[in-house]
Amino acid sequence: MDKSFDPKKIEQHWYDHWEKNNYFTPSGEGTPYCILIPPPNVTGTLHMGHAFQHTLMDALVRYHRMRGDNTLWQPGTDHAGIATQMVVERQLQADGTSRHDLGREAFINKVWEWKAYAGGTITSQMRRLGDSTDWPTEAFTMSDDFKLAVNTVFESLFDEGLIYRGNRLVNWDPVLHTAISDLEVISEEEDGHLWHLRYPVENSDEFVSVATTRPETMLGDTAVAIHPGDERYKHLQGKYVVLPLTSRRIPIIVDDYVDPEFGSGCVKITPAHDHNDWEIGQRHKLEIINILDVNAHILDDLTKAPGKGKSLKEELELVWNAQECRDSIPKKYRGLDRFVARKKIVEDLEKQGFLVKVEPYRVSIPRGDRSGVIVEPLLTDQWYMKMEPLAKPAIEAVERSDIRFVPENWSKTYNQWMHNIQDWCVSRQLWWGHQIPAWYDKHGNTYVAANREAVIQKYNLSPQEELHQDEDVLDTWFSSALWPFATHGWPNDTEALKTWLPSNVLITGFDIIFFWVSRMIMMTLKFTDKVPFKEIFITGLIRDEHGQKMSKSKGNILDPIDLIDGIGLDELIEKRTTGLMQPQLKPKIEKNTRRTFPEGVKPHGTDALRFTLTALASPSRDINFDLGRLEGYRNFCNKIWNASRYVLMNTEGKDCSEGELSNPDKWILFRLAHTVDHIEKYLKTYRFDLVAKEIYEFTWNE
Repeated sequence: MDKSFDPKKIEQHWYDHWEKNNYFTPSGEGTPYCILIPPPNVTGTLHMGHAFQHTLMDALVRYHRMRGDNTLWQPGTDHAGIATQMVVERQLQADGTSRHDLGREAFINKVWEWKAYAGGTITSQMRRLGDSTDWPTEAFTMSDDFKLAVNTVFESLFDEGLIYRGNRLVNWDPVLHTAISDLEVISEEEDGHLWHLRYPVENSDEFVSVATTRPETMLGDTAVAIHPGDERYKHLQGKYVVLPLTSRRIPIIVDDYVDPEFGSGCVKITPAHDHNDWEIGQRHKLEIINILDVNAHILDDLTKAPGKGKSLKEELELVWNAQECRDSIPKKYRGLDRFVARKKIVEDLEKQGFLVKVEPYRVSIPRGDRSGVIVEPLLTDQWYMKMEPLAKPAIEAVERSDIRFVPENWSKTYNQWMHNIQDWCVSRQLWWGHQIPAWYDKHGNTYVAANREAVIQKYNLSPQEELHQDEDVLDTWFSSALWPFATHGWPNDTEALKTWLPSNVLITGFDIIFFWVSRMIMMTLKFTDKVPFKEIFITGLIRDEHGQKMSKSKGNILDPIDLIDGIGLDELIEKRTTGLMQPQLKPKIEKNTRRTFPEGVKPHGTDALRFTLTALASPSRDINFDLGRLEGYRNFCNKIWNASRYVLMNTEGKDCSEGELSNPDKWILFRLAHTVDHIEKYLKTYRFDLVAKEIYEFTWNE
C-alpha cells in the first residue's frame, strides 16, 4: 500500500473494477430487494441532494448484496420537459437563433444532442459518487419503451373518461409560454401597492370603492361583488356600475366570498385573471373577458391569443372569443406589456378622477420556479386528469400500511393533500416531451391512440382522413409517475415486473411528495393493482452551513464532485455566478464565496463525503452541511488507511490462522458482533446517522 492516502486514485480504480466485473448485477438468487433511483433531470449536473440520497440508497443496496439478497438498484434519468427545453433554448439564443427558427423536428434533435451530453455527465458523476447501480437496466423517460407506456396509459384513461379537455384558468408562464402547475409556482411576499379605485353606480351620483394589487386587470372586470349581509350596500343589489376607461356596464352581485371587513367591502371580479374570481364567475354565470395574450401583453394580436384550439372549429371559436375580448379593450392599451399598461391605466384613472388613493402593501407574488417571472392566471384550453377516483385507493393503501412513510408523520402531509386533490392539468405548451397522443379531424372531432394508423383502425376512419396531432406535450410528472412499472417493461408482462414490483423503499425529499410520490402511488395501483414501493423514507434538505437553502440565485450551491476532487476559488466563483437570473447579485455572491472559501475547496474524496452525509442523516431533519465535518471524516478515512497499512505490514508473510484466540482477540470479535447487530438494527429503521456513529466509535474507541 502507498504511504500516502490518495482517494481519487483508489476510488476510481476500484469502481472501474467493480463495474467491469458486473458486481452490481442482481444475483438471481435469494430474496428480491429493489430500489429505483429517483431519476435526476438531464439538465446538467448532480447536486448535493442527489449525493445525499444516493449515498443512503447505496448503503442499503450494498448491505443487501452482502446478505445474499437478489439486489437491484435501477438507475435512470428524467427528460425534464421545461428545464431541459430552457437550457437548449438559451444555447440557441446565445447563437442568435431560436427554436421557432429551427422548427419543431430540428429543435427536438438539438435537445437529443444535449441529452446525450448531459446524460453522460450525470452518469459519470454517479460513478464518481460510487453509485453501485445496475447500469444495463438504465431507464430514460423519453425512451421508446417509456413512450409505449405513456401512450398506453393516456389512451386508457381517456377511454375511461378520466382524461378530458377543458377551458379554464391555469398558471401561465409568459416567458416559457406554457401552463405550469400550482406546485411549480413559488409565492413570496414582496413590497407592492394597493390601488383604491372608484366605480360609478349607473344612473346615480353614487360610487363604490374597490381595492386591487393589479389595476390593469380592471379592463377585464365583469362584476363588483358585495356580501349578502352588508347593510351598507343592500340598496345596490341588482344594480350596475359603469367600468371606468371602458364604459362597460357590469352588475353588482352578492356572494358569501366577500369579506365585508376588508377594504370597502366591495370586490372587483375578473373571472379570466384570478382563480377565486373564476369560481365566483362560474357561480354567477358572469361574462369571461380575457385581456392578456401569451406574452402577458394587453390583447391585440389575435395570433397570440391564449388557449388556441387544436382543431379548426375550436380555433374559430376561440379567436372569435378573443376578438370580442379585444374589442372591449380601449385601443390605447392594446399590445402594451402588462406593467407598462398598469402605469398608463393608473395615470388615466387618476386624470379622470377614478383613483381614490394608493398605499404601500405587502403582496404575495407568484413566480415560475424555472423562469423566475411573475405568472398570470390565464384562460386556456388544456388537457385535465380526474384525480379523485385515483386518489381513493391510494389513500387506502397508506391507511392499510401497504405503504409506510418513514418518519410516519409525513403520511399526514400526504393524506391532507390527497383528500383535497384537484384535477391535474397534464398538458404543457412545450416541444420537448411526450407529445399528446390525440388527433383531430377538420370537423373538430377528437381521437386518441398512439399514432395515426392506430387512430384510423380504432375509430374505423378512412385512410385518407385529414388528421393532425395535438401540439402539446404531457407534463413531465405524468411520465415519471409511471417510473415504478414502466422501468420494468410494462405494458408487457415481463419477468422484471414480477420480480421487482413493488420495490422495497423509495428514498426521496419531502418537497416532491405531491409532485411525484403521490402520483406514482395512484398510477401504479391503477395499472398494476400493486403498490409501487413498500416504504418511503423521507429525507431532509441539504442546506449551507448557515441553514440557507442551496440555490443558484443565492450563489451558495456546492457541487459534490468539487468536494470530492477539490476546486480553486476563482473557478468556484465563476461556477456560482454564471447564468444568474439576477446578475446584480454577482458582487454579493463573489464576496460571500471569498469569505467562506478563501482558498477554494481542497479534495476530500468520495468516501469522506459519503460518510459525512451518512453521519448527518438524522430522520427528515434538514442538514446544515459543514465543511469542518467533511474535513474530520477525511481524516477518519486517512486513519483507516494508515491502520490497514500498519496491520498488513505486520502480518505480511505470516500465518495468522494458527493458535487459539487470546482474550483481546475474543473481546474485539465480541465488540465487532455487537457493532454489526446494532448496524443491522439501525439500517432497518433508516437511522443512517447511528450506523455512522457505530462505525466511527468502534474504529476509534475499540
